[in-house]
Amino acid sequence: MTSGSADSADPRRRVLADRPLRPDGEFVAYWMTATRRLQWNYGLERALALAERLSRPLVVVEALGCGHRWASDRFHAFVLAGMADQARRAAGAPILYHPYVEAEPGAGQGLVEALSRHACALIADDSPVFHLPRLLAAAARRVECRLEAVDSNGLLPLAAAGRDFPSAHVFRRFLQARLAACLTRPPLADPLAAARLPRLARLPEEIERRWPRADEALLAAAPAALAALPIDHEVAPVPALPGGARAGERALDEFVERRLPRYAEGRSHPDAEASSGLSPYLHFGHLSAHAILARVGAREGWSPELLPGSGAGARAGWWGMSASAEAFLDQLVTWRELGYHAAARRPDDYDRYEALPAWARATLEKHAGDARPAHYAHDRLEQGDTGDELWNAAQRQLRGEGRIHNYLRMLWGKRVLEWTPTPREALAALFALNDRWALDGRDPNSASGIGWCLGRYDRPWAPERPVYGMVRYMSSANTRRKLRLTGYLRHWSAQPEPT
Repeated sequence: MTSGSADSADPRRRVLADRPLRPDGEFVAYWMTATRRLQWNYGLERALALAERLSRPLVVVEALGCGHRWASDRFHAFVLAGMADQARRAAGAPILYHPYVEAEPGAGQGLVEALSRHACALIADDSPVFHLPRLLAAAARRVECRLEAVDSNGLLPLAAAGRDFPSAHVFRRFLQARLAACLTRPPLADPLAAARLPRLARLPEEIERRWPRADEALLAAAPAALAALPIDHEVAPVPALPGGARAGERALDEFVERRLPRYAEGRSHPDAEASSGLSPYLHFGHLSAHAILARVGAREGWSPELLPGSGAGARAGWWGMSASAEAFLDQLVTWRELGYHAAARRPDDYDRYEALPAWARATLEKHAGDARPAHYAHDRLEQGDTGDELWNAAQRQLRGEGRIHNYLRMLWGKRVLEWTPTPREALAALFALNDRWALDGRDPNSASGIGWCLGRYDRPWAPERPVYGMVRYMSSANTRRKLRLTGYLRHWSAQPEPT
C-alpha cells in the first residue's frame, strides 16, 4: 500500500500528508475514486465529520480518467451511470458534488493539487485496486493541505493483517478471530441524512474552468459523448447491467429475495442462474460489503452479536446462517478480502507470475516444454474461436455481458494454460482478456481467481500431468458431465461470430 502513518484511533485511516487542519480553508474536500457511493462509506463519514467540526462546506469530487490501458465504453458507461446517480442523490444534500470526466489522457492532472490549495483538508479513498495506489502516492507528494486516506474496501480493515496469506483456510481462520470486533462500528447507511453543513454554490472559478463538471450527455453515457473520448470503443457497454448505487441496490435485492435461497445448490450450475452478479458493483464501489452483509443478515434473522469470537477456519457453520448464506459470504468475505489483503501487502506483484507459490512455479516450469494440444493466438482467444465449445461460450459471455459464470471462469482460466507456449504467457493472456472485457476485472479478487487457475491459494494435486504438472486439472468434458449447461450453451454457442 501507499506509505503513510496509520491512525491509532482508527485502523481504517492513514495520514499521507501530515499537515495541520486549515481552519481558514474554504471547504473540506473528499476525492472519490474507489468508494463511488454516498452510502456505507467511511471516507465520506470522515470528510463530513471534519466539515462539521470546522463549520465548512463539503465538496465531493468524483473523477473518471481515460489514460489507463483498459479505459473503454463499457467501463466508462458503468461509472458514468454511477456519477449520474450520485448527482441526483447529492442535489438535495448539503454538499457540492462535482463529477469530472477527463477528455484526454493527463487532463485531470493537477486537480487534486488545486483542490488542496483551497481546502481545510483532503480525504481520499484508500484502495489497493489497479492504479489507485499510484494516484494516492502522487497526490501525497503534491498536495498543500492535510491528506488522509480511508479504507472502505471490506469488512476487515486492510491494516488488520500485516502479511499475505498462503490459502483461503489460513486467512479464514485469521478473519474468524477478528471479524466480530470489526463489525461493532459499520459505516452509516446514509451519512448525509443528518448532516448540517453550510453549502458551497460552486468551486473556485479556476478549478471549474480547467476541470469542468461533466455535462448531461456525458453523464448519460450518450453514444456521441463516449465516441468523443479517446478510449476503447470496441468494448461496448452492457445495457442489461447499468452501473450506479441504485442499480447495485436493486441487484442486491433481487439476489437476496430470488436467488440466495438456492445459492448453495445452484451457484455452480449456469442454467440455475443462482450466482449473485454483484461483483461489478463491488469493484467500482457502487455497493458496500457492509451493505450486502446487512441485507443478507436481515433476511436470515441474524446480527453481528451472534458471531463467535474465533473459529477454526471452516467454510461453513461459523456465521450461524443458512447453508446458502454461508456459502455466499465465504465468497464475499473470505475470497474477496483475501485478494484485497494480498494486493495491500504486495502491491508490486500480487497480479503477476511471481505471486504464484513456489511449488506451483516449479511444477509449471518443469512442464513448460510439454507438447500443447493446441496453440491459439491472442486474437483467436479473444474472439472465442477455439476448438472447445464450452470455452468459447464462456469467452463470448465475457465479451457480451462483461462476466463469466463463476464455475466456468475456473475452467476458462485453466484451459488457456494448455493453449499458450509457457505458463507465464498463459497468465498474461488471462489478465489481458479479463482486464479488457470483465466489468469486475482489474481487481484484486479477479487476480486471486486467475492466480488460482495456476495454483495460487491451492495445493499440489496428484497425479502429475503433462502441462499442468501438480496444478489442479479441469477439463471441459468433465465439466459438461457435472454441470447443467443446456440453456447456457444454447444461448452462448448460438451467438453470432464476434467481429
